[in-house]
Amino acid sequence: QVQLVESGGGLVQAGGSLRLSCAASGRTFSNYAMGWFRQAPGKERAFVAAINRSGSTTYYPDSVKGRFTISRDNAKNTVYLQMNTLKPEDTAVYYCAGKPTIQRSSFYFSPNDYDSWGQGTQVTVSS
Repeated sequence: QVQLVESGGGLVQAGGSLRLSCAASGRTFSNYAMGWFRQAPGKERAFVAAINRSGSTTYYPDSVKGRFTISRDNAKNTVYLQMNTLKPEDTAVYYCAGKPTIQRSSFYFSPNDYDSWGQGTQVTVSS
């Protein structure tokens, strides 16, 4: 499994922006499809964004589409989540996740598909 460490969380006012980073180590990062999930207190872990191995394909749920952007830099073994126009309902612990795959075009949006997880970073959006 790849080891994942998130950073970049914090407290921001509604309408503001944050960029999360997830640094990977231990395996060949470019062999992994990556995703971001979030979990608010008392709620299940929810899909936020996914990206394929090369970064050419991304996928978002309607709740964040147009506001969040996932990207990756395989040379730096890092995946990013740019979050704009943040809302109080975006408050949660954000996790990055990785799945090794031989399929270059694939991405995944179920947490059950992923086998490597970071420890999470807290994002709090005040109204």
